[in-house]
Amino acid sequence: MEHECIFCKIASGEIPAIKVYESGDFLAFLDIQPVADGHLLIIPKGHIVWMQNADDATVAGIFKLAKKLMTALKKAVGCDYVMVSVVGKDIPHFHVHLIPRFLDDNHPQFPIKEFKKEDAPALAEKIISAI
Repeated sequence: MEHECIFCKIASGEIPAIKVYESGDFLAFLDIQPVADGHLLIIPKGHIVWMQNADDATVAGIFKLAKKLMTALKKAVGCDYVMVSVVGKDIPHFHVHLIPRFLDDNHPQFPIKEFKKEDAPALAEKIISAI
């Protein structure tokens, strides 16, 4: 546990949360700054800052749980779909947002940049080289 990490404090029970799922490895709870009713956060209980630092079993486990909770969210709140987001900038502990969405909710998605076709091959090559 990181001493100052709010998610580690939630996982240890030091800070309360409205839990919807808990296992030995993961915890899912209601977001206190929800984008929509039922907005959930899923965290690994161990402190991992970024998703790419997690081992494959943790990544697979969190997304298998996300799928299970997405199904439950659709049933519970009657949404059309569940948006999945992995950002990590706001709290330095790997977490997955599950946000119930409706086709007509007018919530913003992501800002869209202009696609620059002439720059795309070089960008793709940089990514391929980094794999």
